[in-house]
Amino acid sequence: MQKKKTVLDIQKMKADGERIAVLTCYDYPTAAIMDGCGIDMILIGDSVGVVVAGYDNTLPVTMEEMIYHTRAVMRARPNALVVADLPFLSYQVDLASARLNAGRLVKDGGAAAVKIEGGVNVEETIAAITAMDIPVVGHIGLTPQSLHRMGGFKVQGKGAEQAERLMEDARAVERAGAFAVVLEGIPMGLAERITAELSIPTIGIGAGPHCDGQVLVIHDILGLCSKYSPKFVKRYAELSPVIGEAVTSYIADVKGGAFPEERHSFK
Repeated sequence: MQKKKTVLDIQKMKADGERIAVLTCYDYPTAAIMDGCGIDMILIGDSVGVVVAGYDNTLPVTMEEMIYHTRAVMRARPNALVVADLPFLSYQVDLASARLNAGRLVKDGGAAAVKIEGGVNVEETIAAITAMDIPVVGHIGLTPQSLHRMGGFKVQGKGAEQAERLMEDARAVERAGAFAVVLEGIPMGLAERITAELSIPTIGIGAGPHCDGQVLVIHDILGLCSKYSPKFVKRYAELSPVIGEAVTSYIADVKGGAFPEERHSFK
């Protein structure tokens, strides 16, 4: 029987040189499948707003939506470490609301940890949440909740000055007590520097091969999201046409009277 993973297990993986596999997940059946495959961490990302709800970005996602999806994932009783995103405006206003909302994702949602976007600017917030004994994953680089400041979804840390700011962000996240940090959309050389300096695991997404682990959006690797196709995504399946074929066949069977047959009916 697979052992339930904890924050300590994830940190030990960095010390042992074992790569950490992370995927996003938003529902019960997908959680059950990926946990059965042995995924290390499941992230209930606010990316659910884009790939499931159809928003243009993650900003409209609410705490209620995040709690709903976290509960759905937790019903699969995953052995993976489950981390849930704190959505926009759930932690930026003040420390009291940040602590309350982090607590809600753990108490009401069932998550084992929360993720927060930002570096130096959220150092105090991370420290306040970890002081409640709620584990925190940081997230620096391309932070989707900051898309308006960044002018869109652009690679961060290309210039020397920006790279040093990201190095300080990484140090601040670790200093505040985060047990891991997501590095998104940064040059691989910078990600390698950060990974080498920090004692906590780095989880890359569009940050090259030198991070301690990698995370991707499940809909991206399955070929289910047609809204965008980032360079850093590797598609492991193309399920959109498969689903389309099934739906087309169903429509044809219903309209042609081929479904339901007697074997699909009760007597």
